[in-house]
Amino acid sequence: MLLTQKALGVSGTGFTFDVALHLGTLIALLIFFNRDLALLIRAIFVKSKQTKLAWLLIFATIPAAVIGYLLENAAESRFRSSTLVSINLAAFAVIMLLAERYAKRYKNPRKLEGVTRKEAMVMGFAQAAAIVPGVSRSGATITAGLFSGLDRVAATRFSFLLGIPITAGAVLKVLVKDSAFSQIHDEAGIFITGVLAAFITGMFAIKFMLSYLAKHSLAIFAYYRMGLAALVLVVLVLR
Repeated sequence: MLLTQKALGVSGTGFTFDVALHLGTLIALLIFFNRDLALLIRAIFVKSKQTKLAWLLIFATIPAAVIGYLLENAAESRFRSSTLVSINLAAFAVIMLLAERYAKRYKNPRKLEGVTRKEAMVMGFAQAAAIVPGVSRSGATITAGLFSGLDRVAATRFSFLLGIPITAGAVLKVLVKDSAFSQIHDEAGIFITGVLAAFITGMFAIKFMLSYLAKHSLAIFAYYRMGLAALVLVVLVLR
């Protein structure tokens, strides 16, 4: 998003656009995982097979919520650097490849039901790292899951489920502002366009990731990140 803004010469998108993207992504997650969410919410109040997972997701959300609150100003100012993004794109690509190699030592990688508190916390902190541009939220959490011994599908499903409360929090954070609804009304076209675009790409991304990672590694994403990082650095040098 930051690189696209730079390429288009957009200096600032404003909170209306931000909430539109968050809301579109959130709707995609809620629709795709509606059955899972119904079971998880019920499991919080009525003990079932899903109770452990429900509380682990809540537990794993805390690091991102706390760190996001503490580093909010830095994320909106000092972290918004194209150079920093390109460095993180390349650096995290290497970490993804290392995670794939490390995961091979697990003869029987665990399913979603096998997530422990330690692994949930590791993935929670990985999600918090995504406050720095260039560190993909889903990429970070999936990679952390692989390092922890989960299979790719389990790590991916946990990653997407973990994204729901933090995304909902981001939406609520901007909506509680006094001028929120009036600004959304004034910029209804931008808001609707952003929601639809984020929703459509979100649904595609969720379905694609779950399907692709069931049979393939993260390597293609790592190489993509390296290529994009190199392209950004070349552009920055030539300017």
